[in-house]
Amino acid sequence: MPDQDRFDAVVVGGGPAGATAAHDLARAGRKVALLDKAGRIKPCGGAIPPRAIRDFDIPQHLLKCRVSMATMISPTDVRVDMPIEGGYVGMVDRLEFDEFLRVRAAESGATRLTGTYVKLTRENGDVLVHYRPKDSVTEEILRAKYVIGADGALSQVGRQEIPGAERIPMVFAYHEIVETPAERPDRCEIYYRGNLSPDFYAWVFPHGPTMSVGVGSAHKGFSLRGAVAALRGETDLGPLKTIRGEGAPIPLKPLKRWDNGRDVLLAGDAAGTVAPASGEGIYYALLGGRLAAEAVGECLETGNARALANARKRFMKDHGRVFWVLGLLQRFFYSTDRGRESFVKICRDPDVQRLTWESYMNKEYPKRNFLAQARIFFKDVAHLLRLA
Repeated sequence: MPDQDRFDAVVVGGGPAGATAAHDLARAGRKVALLDKAGRIKPCGGAIPPRAIRDFDIPQHLLKCRVSMATMISPTDVRVDMPIEGGYVGMVDRLEFDEFLRVRAAESGATRLTGTYVKLTRENGDVLVHYRPKDSVTEEILRAKYVIGADGALSQVGRQEIPGAERIPMVFAYHEIVETPAERPDRCEIYYRGNLSPDFYAWVFPHGPTMSVGVGSAHKGFSLRGAVAALRGETDLGPLKTIRGEGAPIPLKPLKRWDNGRDVLLAGDAAGTVAPASGEGIYYALLGGRLAAEAVGECLETGNARALANARKRFMKDHGRVFWVLGLLQRFFYSTDRGRESFVKICRDPDVQRLTWESYMNKEYPKRNFLAQARIFFKDVAHLLRLA
């Protein structure tokens, strides 16, 4: 095949991770294709921190609203307000947000293709991406030096190329986008109740003229739709018009390996980069896409495929500690209503609130305020031992 028909990289999946990887590679002068399956919208509360807006040049018009308060709600209906001092949470609608990212990648020079990924094969040192274009039954092939798999939690690229990718732990999420009632405040409401989720949480997040009402759980027999209906009923959101409903698995632990050591690298949900406990994934997907683009760029420069591993190394160096802490939090507090009650009680603490929002907005584990962190640790231990 002539060189002009050979891509430096093919990105499979056009969510935040894939679109960002394609955008960054195209801006760096690489020949890149972005293959996305049209019509899929991930169920997502749509929260992004200020750092994501800064680092990834997210335009203000995509923010449906700016939230300055989150309310945590316990099994016994104890409500704890967590105001965001000196900052905010930006809320986006994934239907509009993801498409903006894909368009931006194309405008930067990426070749945008719509179709369904089939498989990878290899020929003469190249990796061949087999796919079916939209509205076609005929397979086509893209030839590339490298492939970035950003095709979600059930990544077919990952399952074919990365050992262990099929065993990634995850919750299943479902939400409904509904019209926002008049005079409803812009605040995130998070429900920690076993009847709404036996192991995760339910939410009501504002999107300006619409709202996301959703729930997540790893229990396969649990009715997500039933829980959303129950939540809408008790919050007076039941009669409101439902614009759309979406469901999908969400990973909650980064894979131990993101690359095959040769020519394939994972990013975003495919790599497992959704934060435990919070379920936050947009910022980490954007970052994962950028790190994947950087790693592939290094491979193209040096010809050394070992550089693919740098994406995971850099991600875990900066965020591995937070993921570990959040994983412990979910494990110890989300499994029983008694634990959930304790968790919401802990959220009253000013130190917890300050360090939580500082970490969220800046995406850095706070290195200062050692005394505050020590106080939080001992309070958490007291709650776990039923001493508080």
